[in-house]
Amino acid sequence: MTGKVDEALSYEQARDELIEVVRRLEAGGTTLEESLALWERGEELAKVCRRWLEGARARLDAALAEEEAEEEADAD
Repeated sequence: MTGKVDEALSYEQARDELIEVVRRLEAGGTTLEESLALWERGEELAKVCRRWLEGARARLDAALAEEEAEEEADAD
């Protein structure tokens, strides 16, 4: 479950931190416990990014639907 701090992250902040987490995991050299903590953090950050992207998609879909409705109304 993501915390309130994670909810305040912008998409760019979450993405950049996720990139760093992946880099550290790929580099290796961490203990199993550290690797698990990084993986868990990565999952939380991915959820934050996913929520931002889903929200952006919903806004785009709504704008497109509104534009389409206006065009249909103008055609009538």
